[in-house]
Amino acid sequence: MIIPYQELSKEALTNLIEQFILREGTDYGETEVGNQTKIEQVLTQLKSGEALIVYSELHEEVNIMSAQQFKQMQAEEGDYQIDRDEF
Repeated sequence: MIIPYQELSKEALTNLIEQFILREGTDYGETEVGNQTKIEQVLTQLKSGEALIVYSELHEEVNIMSAQQFKQMQAEEGDYQIDRDEF
């Protein structure tokens, strides 16, 4: 199920994004990118629909993933439910 980012409080959304960026451990190249910049980048992706907040009933967890990853997982596994038409 997709959870619209607007439905989360600012604090809950920030905490979710922080947990996501710490888990991902993404390499940003030669220049170190601060956590605040990473948070802003993920928030921009959520606002544009490029990234989604997804709740998996099967795994009982919330995660952030790209819309492309979501579509692929839905096609392959079918363990995520869409509760609205738009991404």
